[in-house]
Amino acid sequence: MPDDGAATDRIIYSAPIGDEVKTTTCYMCACRCGIRVHLKDGRVRYIEGNPDHPVNKGVLCGKGSAGIMTQYSPARLQAPLKRVGPRGSGEFAEISWDEAMDIATGWLKHVRETDPKKLAFFTGRDQSQSLTGFWAAQFGTPNFAAHGGFCSVNMAAGGLYTIGGSFWEFGEPDWEHAKYLMIFGVAEDHDSNPIKTGLAALKKRGSKVVSVNPVRTGYSAVADEWVGIRPGTDGLFVMALIHELLRTDRVDGEFLVRYTNAPWLVVRNPGGADDGLFARDADGKPLAWDRARGAIAAETADLSPVLVGEFSLPDGRKAQPVFHLMAERYLGAEYAPEAVAERCGIGADRIRRLAAEVADIAFNQPLTLDIPWTDVWGRKHDTMVGRPVAFHAMRGISAHSNGFHTCRALHILQMLLGAVDTPGSWRYKSPFPRPIPPGPGPAGKGAKPNTPLAGNILSFTHGPDDLLVEDDGTPLRIDHSFSWEAPLGLHGMMHTVIGNAEKGDPYKIDTLFMFMANMAWNSAMNPMESIRCLTAQDKNGDYVIPHVIYSDAYFSETVPYADLILPDTTYLERWDAISILDRPIGSSHGPGDAIRQPVIKPDRDVRPFQEVLIELGARLGLPAFVKEDGSPKFKDYPDYLTNHQRMPGVGPLAGWRGEDGSKKGVGEPNKDQLQRYIENGCFWRHHLAPEESYFKHANATYLANSKAMGMQGQSNQIVLQIWSEPLQKFRLAAQGHGAKQPPEHLRERVRTYCDPLPFWYAPLEQQQHDTDPFPLSAVTQRPMAMYHSWGSMNAWLRQIHGSNKLYMSRERATAEGLAQDDWVWVESRAGRVKAQLSLMEGVNRDTVWTWNAIGKRAGAWMLSPDAAEAQRGFLLNHVISEWLPAQTGPRLANADPITGQAAWYDLRVKVTKCAPGEEGVTDPFPTMLDPPPDMPDPPDILRYDSSARSSRDAAGEKQP
Repeated sequence: MPDDGAATDRIIYSAPIGDEVKTTTCYMCACRCGIRVHLKDGRVRYIEGNPDHPVNKGVLCGKGSAGIMTQYSPARLQAPLKRVGPRGSGEFAEISWDEAMDIATGWLKHVRETDPKKLAFFTGRDQSQSLTGFWAAQFGTPNFAAHGGFCSVNMAAGGLYTIGGSFWEFGEPDWEHAKYLMIFGVAEDHDSNPIKTGLAALKKRGSKVVSVNPVRTGYSAVADEWVGIRPGTDGLFVMALIHELLRTDRVDGEFLVRYTNAPWLVVRNPGGADDGLFARDADGKPLAWDRARGAIAAETADLSPVLVGEFSLPDGRKAQPVFHLMAERYLGAEYAPEAVAERCGIGADRIRRLAAEVADIAFNQPLTLDIPWTDVWGRKHDTMVGRPVAFHAMRGISAHSNGFHTCRALHILQMLLGAVDTPGSWRYKSPFPRPIPPGPGPAGKGAKPNTPLAGNILSFTHGPDDLLVEDDGTPLRIDHSFSWEAPLGLHGMMHTVIGNAEKGDPYKIDTLFMFMANMAWNSAMNPMESIRCLTAQDKNGDYVIPHVIYSDAYFSETVPYADLILPDTTYLERWDAISILDRPIGSSHGPGDAIRQPVIKPDRDVRPFQEVLIELGARLGLPAFVKEDGSPKFKDYPDYLTNHQRMPGVGPLAGWRGEDGSKKGVGEPNKDQLQRYIENGCFWRHHLAPEESYFKHANATYLANSKAMGMQGQSNQIVLQIWSEPLQKFRLAAQGHGAKQPPEHLRERVRTYCDPLPFWYAPLEQQQHDTDPFPLSAVTQRPMAMYHSWGSMNAWLRQIHGSNKLYMSRERATAEGLAQDDWVWVESRAGRVKAQLSLMEGVNRDTVWTWNAIGKRAGAWMLSPDAAEAQRGFLLNHVISEWLPAQTGPRLANADPITGQAAWYDLRVKVTKCAPGEEGVTDPFPTMLDPPPDMPDPPDILRYDSSARSSRDAAGEKQP
């Protein structure tokens, strides 16, 4: 190429096709990729990946590129709406924003002045939870939650209580160095671009990829080996791998001693109040048994511990090391490959072979990087040595009622291999790791009128004293999170709020306030039951839930069931913060966060929900949103992002802090901060020094710098937890110890499931009803071209997934007399749904599955009445129950007994062929929804053609 770099000598990979290009952050899924939006005449012409962005490095999937059709969808709400007919009728009147805000303020003001917990504020998969959660705490209600309890809180809680981080948003495989990757339950919708590029890098280097999943699609289809496990048995399989590693003595003893609580001594005093707790010295430091010195502080730098045996403490009590207790459990016959093979659907020889493979890579092929580093004891290391075996997991192992223990078991497998944040293994994404468990307990006790709650509503319980319960054990929250029913309900339980509110369990609420939560359809475990609750009336004819406020950008199935609609903008029309206080875009290479900026102006009477929330905060006089004279503290959301401080120097964005923008993480507000983000492509990133790259849980440099940047409050070693003392504290309470104990009907449940070591048990729903009539497991997967229901209004993505079928093993179907494209009934204990069958080889023989959220209610999303999504698309949700089968005592959620994670993958069904005449249309088929007033009529063909727009406008044709 000539030195002058003439354009004629270059290949232009992305030629301008408009008159302006703006950067922002994609919102077509939760991957949060950087995008470049090409504009022409103020309209979106083209969307491409931002090659400078750290998340996707220019890669963009079909969803991201199709954002243009989400922007111009006819389903966009046009103006604020007030219900004027019965709920569900779709009878609304358009109102002004002033009237809408007056109505919302009136309802909310009454609640705050009388009993703030009667507001239930629940959000879907939004990316502003640091604001929404903070707003709820300022309001004074404990009843705030987000999407996680419905999606993957088992993953987050299992990781945060075990290794101080977790899969996906809190960690990632070492794509650059791993020689072996095993993934569990990973579908194609989460983190898709980084995973795709990461898998490509692994395959290029010849690394092996093993996918454990009942269904062979996407990543499983390109894996070197597919393990078609039975749903809900992943934990049993993992524990069999642990059994084999222990049996063959293939464990990293040095890693366990140095970085985990394997050597810590556990008090053995059956029936005593200290049984199962760590033995500690006078300063409260955990003890280990040193070969020469006996019981000493486990943090001692030159500790030489004994890992197996029983020892007498100086005070006469007996104690055993965590490693001893762990080995005792997993070497048990019930976890041997032969014992688990039939239940898992994986041969014993195959389990042994997979265990041998990971052990061979870990111990015979270690990876050494010539990077000096210093550990928390001040010891210098010339190199970083790692075990190049990486693991990744997602919703497939999380959405079960045994998912919490499964996730913890997988992390223990990593620890045994020495494969936590070492070269070639799984790595923390900054700002993780965090202390285990981090921070104080959840806020919510003592809620009273006109008073903010002190602390974070969604936080971490350390023991019974942190639970949000009355003295008699009654939950303080409407969803029962952080109660004896779900002690570690970190993300709340979105799937129970409507049912509990309708029943008044534990109390009635006044206002249900929802944002991006389509809880009358696919964001409910059973949509028809949710609709029944939303429309339930008392003996006076009043709605049991008096007020429902809903904010969304589109006409979803939930809009008709709200009383007040506050229409949101699209992601291309507003400011957003992918905040360091929430779920940032950090990587294993360093922390980062991002913004969205408005790239176009709304052409409707809509407002960004964040600005609506800030204005409501000022109208209600919430202390953080008003000045001393009562006037609004922030004029808009950008003002909030720039000037709000959660604590001195710490705000929503970590980049370019300080008056001159020279500080990072901690610093005074900078009036030019947002402009600096825009100039940098709408993201900020801090690169870790090489010596900070690995061993972050015990890396002195990383931990000190993490504290200095405000990412955590301490710089001590984060000891990985095999034995979980918080769980043991809950168990001791169930055994009758302590001032706070579970009510009698939950005592055995807490004692059983709050086990400090992971164990496997059959999913609760399957334990409590006869599964013989329902021989098949049924699960959903989210396809790469859709994310939840976010593609429902998108004409391009609908062409890929306009309807869904029920997929079944060809062998199983043939044996049962079923054929391709047959219409079938899918029946469970909770009901039945009609679907069309499709046969395939790549599915576990005892499992059927479908794509999630493709089925739509007729009329919603401005789809035509005969749309494939409504006629042939279906939801498995129709045959799932929110509640466990009938039992004595109060009803319990169909959820994990520790975290409250919705257990919608525990579903068991039978499949039978429809009778003649029943084919053709899905069932149940609720009545068609009527659109709100003044929605634009959808064109017969929805298209976007920039070059011909003017001529069509002149001809009076409709434009998307």
